[in-house]
Amino acid sequence: MLNKSLSRRPCRVLHPSGPAILWLAAGILFVAQGLATAALADEAVFAPRHVARLQSVLSAEISPDGKSVAYTLAVPRQPLGGENGPSWVELHVVGAEGQSRPFITGQVNVSGVRWTPDGRSIAFLARRGADTVTSLYTIPVDGGEARRLLAFDADLQSASFSADGQRLALLAAEPHSKEHKEFRDKGFNQEIYEEDWRPTKVWIAAASGADKPRKLDLPGSASAVAWSPSGRQLAVVLAPTSLVDDSYMFKRVSIVDADTGQVVERIRNPGKLGRVAWSPDGKHLAMISGADIHDPADGRLMVAAIPGDGSLRDLMPEYQAHVSSLAWKDTQTLVWLADEGTGTTLGEIHLDGRRRVLNGPGTPILTSLSLAQNGQTLAFPGHAPEHPGEVFLQGPKDKSPRRLTHSNPWLNNLRLARQQVMTWQARDGLELEGVLVYPLNYEPGRQYPLIMYVHGGPEAHVSNGWITSYASPGQVGAARGFAVFCPNYRGSTGRGVEFTKLGQADAAGREFDDLVDAVDHLVAAGIVDKAKVGVTGGSYGGYAAAGAATYNPDRCAASVMFVGISNNVSKLGTTDIPEEMYLVHHGKRLWEDWDYFLDRSPIRYVERHRTPLLILHGKDAPRVDVSQSLEMFRHLKTLGQAPVRLVLYPGEGHGNRRAAARFDYQLRMLQWMEHYLTGPGGDPPAQQIDYTAAWGDGSPIATRPVALSRSRSTICNLTATWVSVA
Repeated sequence: MLNKSLSRRPCRVLHPSGPAILWLAAGILFVAQGLATAALADEAVFAPRHVARLQSVLSAEISPDGKSVAYTLAVPRQPLGGENGPSWVELHVVGAEGQSRPFITGQVNVSGVRWTPDGRSIAFLARRGADTVTSLYTIPVDGGEARRLLAFDADLQSASFSADGQRLALLAAEPHSKEHKEFRDKGFNQEIYEEDWRPTKVWIAAASGADKPRKLDLPGSASAVAWSPSGRQLAVVLAPTSLVDDSYMFKRVSIVDADTGQVVERIRNPGKLGRVAWSPDGKHLAMISGADIHDPADGRLMVAAIPGDGSLRDLMPEYQAHVSSLAWKDTQTLVWLADEGTGTTLGEIHLDGRRRVLNGPGTPILTSLSLAQNGQTLAFPGHAPEHPGEVFLQGPKDKSPRRLTHSNPWLNNLRLARQQVMTWQARDGLELEGVLVYPLNYEPGRQYPLIMYVHGGPEAHVSNGWITSYASPGQVGAARGFAVFCPNYRGSTGRGVEFTKLGQADAAGREFDDLVDAVDHLVAAGIVDKAKVGVTGGSYGGYAAAGAATYNPDRCAASVMFVGISNNVSKLGTTDIPEEMYLVHHGKRLWEDWDYFLDRSPIRYVERHRTPLLILHGKDAPRVDVSQSLEMFRHLKTLGQAPVRLVLYPGEGHGNRRAAARFDYQLRMLQWMEHYLTGPGGDPPAQQIDYTAAWGDGSPIATRPVALSRSRSTICNLTATWVSVA
C-alpha cells in the first residue's frame, strides 16, 4: 500500500532513477513514522525541559464590577536560547467566561497590578522603553496603549489609589544625590555593611501625575501602604530599617494623617505581619499577624478598632490553620483564605465571631484572594496536582472556584503520575502528613527508589497541588521511576501556631526524626526500597539533606543539599536574619549554649559520612552564606570517605532565579539521584551536562515537528562552577 501510493507521484522530477527514489522515499517515510512514534513516547511523560517551559499565574486582581480579572503570568526564558535571566512577567485580562486577552507581553516585567477605582483602567509598575527606573503605567481595559502616569527619581515599589481616584500613595527609596552617583561611577562603590541601607519612604502624589510627589517624614522604612476609605488617613507598615531581619520580625502598623504625615495611632501587632486592609467604613483595620513575637509565621486573622487603643483581637484564636489572605465583604464581615493541612479553605467571619466555611480544604490550592465590590465574586491564583498556577473565579452562583485560564495546554498531552496525601505517625505519636507522588506506571507490591523532598523554613508546607519545579522533582521524578514524597514535618505551617512551634529550640531533632519515620512508613507500606532512599531540599531542606548524609548515612543512599546549613555556629555569624533565628528558631544566642549549636550541626558528624553528597549553592546567598557549603565540602573532601561534589552558581542567591541555573540545577539533582539510587554508583557521574540532549528541540509539545535527523549534541558549561572528589 505504501509503495502503491508513492508510485503515483512524478518521481522522475526528483531523479532519473525513479525506482531508487521510490524506495528511498519509502524508507524516509518509514523512519519518519518511527521517529514520530518515538517522539510521542518521549513526550508522553514529564521531563526537565517541560519544567523549564512551564508558565504560571502569579497574581489575580478582580475588577470592581467582578466581570474581569487582571493577572500576571510568569513566562520563563529558554535556558538554551536568547538572553539568560529570570522569567518575564506579563499582564493579561480574562473575562468571567474564560476569554483571555494579552495586554502587556513579551520581554517585560509587570508588577503591582491593580484596577483604578473607576474600573476603566489597569495600573501597573514596569520599566518600559527608555525608562531607567520602574514607573507607574495605566492601560485602558477597552483598548488603547499603556500610558506612563508617573515616573520618579527611584524605582517605584508600589502605588495605591485613594478611593476617589484623585491621589496616589507611593513607596520608593529616597533617590541618591547627584554627587553620590558621580562618585559611584568613578569606582567608589564600597559597601558599609548593614549601615548604608536606604529607607523606603511614603510619597503622596496627584493621580494625574501633575504635581511633584510629596514625601512623608515617617520613621524607619515602609513596606506597604493603604488609604482609608475617606482618603484622610493611611495605614503604613513600617520597620526600623529596610534590612531583611527587621522586615521579617519588626514590621508594625501605623495610622498616618495623609496631609500632615503625622502618626496618629500605632497598632500593637506582634511578630510577623502579612496583609493589611481597611473596612469599608474605615472603623476597623484587619491584618494577618503572628500570634506573638515567637510565632514562626503570620497566620492569625486579627482586627483593630480605628480609632482605638492599638490592641488587636484574634477573630479565630482556636483555628488550627494559617490564614493567608483576606478582604472585607462589608463593614462587619471578612472573607478569608487559609492554608489548612495540605489544602486551602475559604470562609467568612463576622466581627462578632460568627463564622462559616465557603469551601472546605481541598483542591485547587488557592494562594490569595481578590474580592469585587459586590462582596460576592472572588478571583484567585490557584494550582492543582494537574497544573501550576492559573486564574480561578467564584461568583454568587458558583459552589466552588471555576478555572478560567489554561496557560500550558500542552500539559494535556503528558501522562502524570498519581498524587495523594499520605499520613503517618511519628515515634512520639504525633500524626503527620505529606504529599506522595507515586512512580508513573506504579505496580502494587513492587518497591521503588524514593526521593524525599524536604521543604525549607521550617515555617512552610507542601500542599496537595502542583509540586513540580526546578528544585522539587515531583512529576519528573515519578516519570523516571521514583516515588517522590514531600513531608510536612513538625514546625510546618498549615496546622496552627502550636504545631508550628513544635520544632523550636530543637533544630534537627524531632523534626528530622519525623523524616526518618516517614521513610519507615513508606517502606512498611511496601512502596519504597529501604536501600534506595535519596533526600533533597533547599535552605532548611538543605539542612535536612546535609544531616541525612552525615548524621544518618545508613538511612540515605544519596543526598542533594541546596543552599543548606552545615554549621550552626558559623551560620549565626553570617546570616542576615539573626533576630529571626533567635526569636522563632533557637530561642537562645550562640554564646548561651555553644554545645547545642554544634551538636545540631551536620558538620559535627562528618566522620560518619558515607552517603554520596551533591552540594549546590548560590554564590550571593544572604540567608545561608555560601561558606556553609564550602565548609561541608572541604571537610568531606579531606576525609575522603564518600563522593562529594560542590556546584556554585555565580549571581544567584537563596535559590536560583535565572533559566540556565535552574535548568542546570534540575539536571544535576536528577543525575545524582539516578546515578546512586538506580545506576552504577561508585565515582560521581560526569561533571559536564549535555544540555542540548536534555532540552530536545525546544518546541512546545503541541507543535513539536517530527525530526528526520538529530544534530550532534553540544556540551555547555553555562555558569556553574564545580569541584568533586570520588
